[in-house]
Amino acid sequence: MTKKEYNGTGRRKCSIARVRLVPGKGKLIINNKTAKQYFGNLPALEMRAFQPLVLTGKENDFDVRVKVVGGGISGQAGAIRHGIARALLSVNEENKSILRSEGLLTRDPRIKERKKYGQKRARKRFQFSKR
Repeated sequence: MTKKEYNGTGRRKCSIARVRLVPGKGKLIINNKTAKQYFGNLPALEMRAFQPLVLTGKENDFDVRVKVVGGGISGQAGAIRHGIARALLSVNEENKSILRSEGLLTRDPRIKERKKYGQKRARKRFQFSKR
């Protein structure tokens, strides 16, 4: 007897999260650590990452296993949220209206703007001296 698993890929900034939902009791494993260990003392990021499960009422129905790479911890939390939302969509299509209304299925397209030559950063200039 094999357990059915649902997959979803989430992206945010430079982060990519591969999410697997397996029927279980609600364990949350990110890169072989618990969510508390991974996010440390940032419970807001933990809440943001698992928002799709709470909205659909499935937080105790699935074990979530995540492999996430790239970016910082905030971008990774956003990528996990996007991946979980996509995986929940493959669980049941009826979840689509709930997830879509909260904007969880839309990939956030904002990424870091490249640095321009002759400038300090993407938009910041060197100080102008008239004389």
